[in-house]
Amino acid sequence: LFDQERKKEIPEHAARIGLVTGKSTAALQDMLRIFSNRYPLAEIFLFHASVQGDNAPKEIIAGISRAERFSKEHTPLDILIIGRGGGSYEDLFCFNDEALVRKIAACPLPTISAVGHEIDFTLADFAADRRAATPTHAAQESTPDIKAIKIEITSYKEYFEQRLLDLIKDLSQKLDFLWSQILTRAPHQR
Repeated sequence: LFDQERKKEIPEHAARIGLVTGKSTAALQDMLRIFSNRYPLAEIFLFHASVQGDNAPKEIIAGISRAERFSKEHTPLDILIIGRGGGSYEDLFCFNDEALVRKIAACPLPTISAVGHEIDFTLADFAADRRAATPTHAAQESTPDIKAIKIEITSYKEYFEQRLLDLIKDLSQKLDFLWSQILTRAPHQR
């Protein structure tokens, strides 16, 4: 379940992101804020599940199953983030459930486990394709920074504009030279 060879690559530019978490959690609000600031073009799909308590493992498994079906039947998801914010060891213990760990490992979508804070580790972290230190970190890892993209596009634009101007100047000089050759060889000049 934890073998590195079976882990899938996480795309650098995820445009369609599934979230399996609680709909009224601070972690969800933090991730939505990061997505909005970093990459507002991303489409976010929430698959609600309780992320604490006795029923949490079954609900998270059901959320992952709904995400898999949605990705297959409606809109292909680029990644699936599974998690919640911090809490006590007991609060996070549902992410150590064997059935949940097996479900995460078998998920056909690239998965990021975002459970707790930096110092918290669960078995879900080891089964997922990547572990994020926090839900906020998962949102940052899964999306490009639109500001950096804009800077890169501006840089390319300036480069290609300069190359085009240089090409026009070069062709203009060649045209002037050819025109002068035509004029000097014209019959009325001889």
